[in-house]
Amino acid sequence: MSEQVLVDAVVTHDEKPSPMGPGFKRLTEQIYLFEAPLSPTSSRSPTDPTTILLYGWGDARPKHLAKYVDGYRALFPTAKVVVVLCPILRCLYQTLEARSKAMTPIISACFGSLEIKTADGASSTQNKNRILVQVMSNTGGMYFAATLNAYRQQFNHALPHHMLVLDSTPGSTSFLQNAGPWSRAMALGASGYLPGLPFLVTQAMACMFLAALHGFGWLVGASSAAAYSVAAVNNEELCARGARRLYMYSKEDDIIYWEDIEKHVAQARQRGYQVDMDMFAGTPHVGHMRLHPGQYWEAVAKTWGEAVGGL
Repeated sequence: MSEQVLVDAVVTHDEKPSPMGPGFKRLTEQIYLFEAPLSPTSSRSPTDPTTILLYGWGDARPKHLAKYVDGYRALFPTAKVVVVLCPILRCLYQTLEARSKAMTPIISACFGSLEIKTADGASSTQNKNRILVQVMSNTGGMYFAATLNAYRQQFNHALPHHMLVLDSTPGSTSFLQNAGPWSRAMALGASGYLPGLPFLVTQAMACMFLAALHGFGWLVGASSAAAYSVAAVNNEELCARGARRLYMYSKEDDIIYWEDIEKHVAQARQRGYQVDMDMFAGTPHVGHMRLHPGQYWEAVAKTWGEAVGGL
């Protein structure tokens, strides 16, 4: 199936049930939208997010991401929620242009038709949304970076948002350092589809694929999706510097190392981003909410309050 078909094929919830569960509308096979029903007596908080944009980790299943949706709905019951599924294999072989095109429905879902013309004829956007973005693992970061690129191409400025949650990301982009963790993550994602294959065989196949992909990129001089995404998050032309961000990580993560996250934090602070950090004890990769839900959602609520404190 072509990328254009994936972008243009809008399938309603009634036509085909969403794997994200009741209430979600399928925008593409990767992107799902939930709009909270409002009763005649309900009202939106002037400081709560109007939209929550959630990028899952590589090959995360909808039932796992649904737990994060439940957490956000408990905190912010009137917010619109956009969930992005992030398949590892597709992300790695797609070009930046293809990834960006696949993410364009997010812009319509979050912002609608907000482009206006200024007095001098230039394009701008008029946006009253309060957007909270959550990115999980490096694969989620790659698709978030593609969204930033798509928005920049359309509106010629950084995607506006109030808060960015970085859960177990970003890590190093060195191939030699990451061949083991990345192939392990791919093998974990593929295990449900290859139940009869030993895990080590699956990981070895993933490692060979990654090596071939890295070698091809080196030959043609192409920047990797990981390198682009890690740099994009600290580039104010793509990722708004006014947004507050929260890094959530642990020393026990064996896929994204805590030292790499703290290097990214230091760079973000140096470039003027407002940063909060929350380190979790004894939690694996993207396992912080599962093992410490109280600490997790308290950190999200606290940083959001600081992000919108002036509203």
